[in-house]
Amino acid sequence: MDALRQAKRPVSALAGPYGHPLHPLLVTVPIGAWTCSLVFDVASHLVGDPAFLAKGSLWLIGIGVAGALAAASAGFLDLLAIAPGTPAFRSALVHMSLNLVVTLAYVGGFGWRTAADHAGAVGAGQLALSAASFAALAASGYLGGRLAYRYGVRVADETAQAEGFAQTDAQADGSTQADGSTQAEGSTQVEGVAASASSAQEPASRRLTENEGSP
Repeated sequence: MDALRQAKRPVSALAGPYGHPLHPLLVTVPIGAWTCSLVFDVASHLVGDPAFLAKGSLWLIGIGVAGALAAASAGFLDLLAIAPGTPAFRSALVHMSLNLVVTLAYVGGFGWRTAADHAGAVGAGQLALSAASFAALAASGYLGGRLAYRYGVRVADETAQAEGFAQTDAQADGSTQADGSTQAEGSTQVEGVAASASSAQEPASRRLTENEGSP
């Protein structure tokens, strides 16, 4: 099995079945939670009663951390499927490292906020930490997309993908009949145009002959 085919196969059932890995599914939890957390942080500076937003942001950070740990477990299994020394493996290492740094940053932010007062808006330092962590998360997400859509890690091969675009016999017959009908209509139209042109030329030829015969 070559390196590309190996990277498409799960190393364990815990990583998800072939063609349907768990890691992309699980990462939606931290991405969604941390995105909403940042929105809550900014919104806490725009409303008159920011306490509920600050507290909600704290809970969202905690949910994101829990989801990130689950996603990291599945992602590490996918990493084991990639051949070392390849560009895909190097990208995967950077992707994993960024994710670990981001998760640790949010863990630190969670502890910082737990010890803080939630009566007012989210502090400027806490907001800056969340914004920087989110930027790093976006960079990591870019690498994750590169692994999947450029290098095809844990993506089914093209033979499996072709199954989704195969036509049934009935559809194929209908397409063939439609093509045949279109060609037949085209031929009929061409013949009709030719006949009209011939009919138009015939009187002109007849008149020319009559003129030549006149004294």
